[in-house]
Amino acid sequence: MALRALLFPAALLVSIGALAQRAPDAPRLIGNSPPTTPVPAPSVPRTITDDVRRARNYPEQPPVIPHAIDGYQITLHTNQCLTCHARQFVEGSGAPMISVTHFMDRDGQVLADVTPRRYFCNSCHVSQTDAQPLVRNTFRDALQVQ
Repeated sequence: MALRALLFPAALLVSIGALAQRAPDAPRLIGNSPPTTPVPAPSVPRTITDDVRRARNYPEQPPVIPHAIDGYQITLHTNQCLTCHARQFVEGSGAPMISVTHFMDRDGQVLADVTPRRYFCNSCHVSQTDAQPLVRNTFRDALQVQ
């Protein structure tokens, strides 16, 4: 029992020390000044709006949105994305049609319209910005690994 009473505080101190450490190249997310010092907010990164379709990094990755979506309305009754990407509008808009997987319900049954579980586009698809990454990225595509 006495040994357990000694080991618990030692384990607690080791755990706290491990939590306090961070990766050497990771920036401090709270800044360099004390938390009570007011600091100006960083500028909002610019949205990339070049309409260039980006390559995907892995199979099944949702495509990123290559245009601005500020003010797009996606509610229970309205989805502004579908005004261009629904299959009946792609010929006139020139936008890519949403994937056929968006028409399948949980049982694999193909529906005539977008399934409710795929209706809220921003759950998976995101816009890109010119923000610099917070940490260094060493991702390599599986085809590049030797």
